Amino acid sequence: MGSSGVGQYPTKTQVQFENFDDENIVTSAANNGKKECNGTPKDTSPALPGWYADVSWPGEAHIYKMEKIIFQGKSEFQELLVFESSRHGKVAILDGYIQLTENDEFAYQEMLTHLALCSVPNPKKVLLVGGGDGGILREISRHSSVQHIDICEIDTMVIDVYKKFFPDIAIGYEDPRVHVHIRDGIAFINSVPKGTYDVIILDAFQPMGPIAEVLADKCFLDSVANALRPGGVLSAPADSLWHKNFVVADTIEKCKNIFKGSVNYAWTTVPTYASGVIGFMLCSTKGPPVNFKCPINPLNPEQNGVAKGPPKFYNSEIHSAAFCLPSFVEKAIDPKRY
Repeated sequence: MGSSGVGQYPTKTQVQFENFDDENIVTSAANNGKKECNGTPKDTSPALPGWYADVSWPGEAHIYKMEKIIFQGKSEFQELLVFESSRHGKVAILDGYIQLTENDEFAYQEMLTHLALCSVPNPKKVLLVGGGDGGILREISRHSSVQHIDICEIDTMVIDVYKKFFPDIAIGYEDPRVHVHIRDGIAFINSVPKGTYDVIILDAFQPMGPIAEVLADKCFLDSVANALRPGGVLSAPADSLWHKNFVVADTIEKCKNIFKGSVNYAWTTVPTYASGVIGFMLCSTKGPPVNFKCPINPLNPEQNGVAKGPPKFYNSEIHSAAFCLPSFVEKAIDPKRY
């Protein structure tokens, strides 16, 4: 989770660390997470001072009790808010959209990473676009076969803030195999030689709208496929299957035409996100066949990389189960069968 890594080229970023103790500060996605003192945003109930309302989905809100605002800052690209909640630990809000909570970030980070890396034998070179919080780097570090990890993140503010306030997540940066590139993700992918990576992970969404646009961009997907070796894998977040306008059949068909290998939709539970569910798109390029539903590169329980312990969510059984879909989703993916 983190900024998209996609946008203009950055210049010097100013980072300011501030502490706020005002319990009556209320933030909302409706006003892009901006600080409001002695009052409340338009779409936030005045009866709930000191609460943050995440209104990512129309007609719904997820409410968090704010104990203390820890950081609030703005770079040339985006605004970032970090606060301590009463039940979910620290919470990060980027441009008014919730990115993660300490309570359940591992579910998303582990699944997005290991659904890909555990599906191919001996991955050696990995690219992460976005993911400035460092959690996916932490998970990649569990794979001893990986020799080189590139992360392309557009905003140094995101990296600095997570290192300061989320050290157990940003610990991924301590892996000596990690190489940080502060630049536009699309331009970076376009610049790498053909067949460079075994796995590419996209961690970019606000939430799920822009990634849906990315997955619909044929030119970008062509560039990703070109950057992968034969039988290489893309892992990206996708719409929740509970989304009112959930449409995945067209995306799957487009990805099949571009990547020429296996394409599957998976899902898991992450209570923080709207609906409590998030999807994943897994795609492989033409070459050695990839069966995403049957992991062939299981994690070594004695190899945790820079992480402080074993995975909290992912295991081989959860991996296979993530591709078991409800009937209405199966119908949405392959309406001709129904």
